Amino acid sequence: MNDRRRTTEGLIFLALFCLTIPAANWMIGHVGSVCVPNGPCLVPVAPGLLAPSGVLMIGAALVLRDLVQRRLGVELGVGAVIAGALLSAAVAPAQLVVASALAFLLSELADFAVYTPLARRRLVLAVVASSMVGLVVDSIIFLSLAFGSLDFLAGQIVGKAWMVLLSIPFVAYLRRRDERLGLTSA
Repeated sequence: MNDRRRTTEGLIFLALFCLTIPAANWMIGHVGSVCVPNGPCLVPVAPGLLAPSGVLMIGAALVLRDLVQRRLGVELGVGAVIAGALLSAAVAPAQLVVASALAFLLSELADFAVYTPLARRRLVLAVVASSMVGLVVDSIIFLSLAFGSLDFLAGQIVGKAWMVLLSIPFVAYLRRRDERLGLTSA
């Protein structure tokens, strides 16, 4: 039962992870309180601070990738990163393909590198620390390649950090429940 539950949850996290990619790419061109000509659509992430709207989904993707690894294992976690980068390239607007795919690949690998050694002992810390590293890497690479500017860097970081912070109660719940049910991570 525990293995089946772990696998089922892992597949749900994987599906959600994969859905964040097209959602982020769609949002950046269609959702925002203002859309910059030949640039991204922006959303407020703090008073006086705007970010490209896709940040919301990318912040969620960083956490979901960690949960995929926790439930399905390191190999499938890395596979999800590679599949995510390919999916990102396939669904990104033409002018954003390289920026989107490369930023996604490198940020998720950075997330993986930080998450993996911490995850067994300190799950919440692992998710927060790895996501913060990943969101900074993603923001710098994406903005540099997509727009040739780091003008929205602060907004990108804050927007993604909001999504990571919103996930903390759920991640803490999963850790407590896993311990109570004797679910082991992959």
